[in-house]
Amino acid sequence: MENNTERADFILLGLTDDPQLQVPLFIAFTFVYLLTLIGNLGMTTLILLDSRLHIPMYFFLSNLSLVDFCYSTTITPKVMAGLLIGDKTMSYRACAAQIFFFVAFATVENYLLASMAYDRYAAVCKPLHYTTTMTTSVCARLAIGSHIFGLLTAALDAGDTFCLSFCMSNVIHHFFCDIPAVMSLTCSDKGINELILFLISSFNIFFALLVILISYLLIFITILKLQSGEGYQKALSTCASHLVAVSIFYGTVIFMYLQPSSSHSMDRDKIASVFYTIFIPMLNPVVYSLRNREVKNAFKKVIEKAKCSLGLTF
Repeated sequence: MENNTERADFILLGLTDDPQLQVPLFIAFTFVYLLTLIGNLGMTTLILLDSRLHIPMYFFLSNLSLVDFCYSTTITPKVMAGLLIGDKTMSYRACAAQIFFFVAFATVENYLLASMAYDRYAAVCKPLHYTTTMTTSVCARLAIGSHIFGLLTAALDAGDTFCLSFCMSNVIHHFFCDIPAVMSLTCSDKGINELILFLISSFNIFFALLVILISYLLIFITILKLQSGEGYQKALSTCASHLVAVSIFYGTVIFMYLQPSSSHSMDRDKIASVFYTIFIPMLNPVVYSLRNREVKNAFKKVIEKAKCSLGLTF
């Protein structure tokens, strides 16, 4: 059959066809998206406004918050439109663009998590050399490198997916254009393409995970040597929060992308995808920042300034 993909639209099946669930899900996802927007953009603004937060840890947090907002925005609004008005069609180019940006932001987040783990290692294990280790240029290089890897991975994955011919069904069994779901529609031999996707995903995920695991192994060794109970509890609490978020993110990503295509269950993949595309970007500001005393103090300072400004106005 002739490849007519560039003139055709894809149809997303979405999360559910049950009319009774669509409105409640729309309300829930709207609430989650608003929290994601307020939490991540608010955190970035807070870090920019408070000079006390202009340190490497919060530099990476501000980058992570922006990436989480963009990451969620790539997926969630289309899901909400499908639930509210039944808009489940997506053009070939729009689908390719969604895959590109989704992979780009997910990969950037992957490497930012590794950069943050390295920053915590430098702070806990080498506190006397922290300022010379995590300099402005080092932080900038780590952030820029994360974005470069994200763009390169997105270009390779999107190109690897859309060089295939899609002359079969145009119905995607998912709520967004995810690579395994789109690849399942091809009538081409996709063995090499799946191998390339697997190798790229494996390298990105396991390289970042290796950095995180080594960093936290050294952190835990250092924590066990601490004599101060207060310092022990503080360091352990910081590590636990980060590792919980890392476990959720990498657990769902590995579950989705590092298994054979024959093992994929579209319904099961949808549930896993909801966590890392919609909920994780909302949770990250809480896990990484809102439990931090410095961020709470900065937030209180902004609120007090706002109250003073309102008082002067009225």
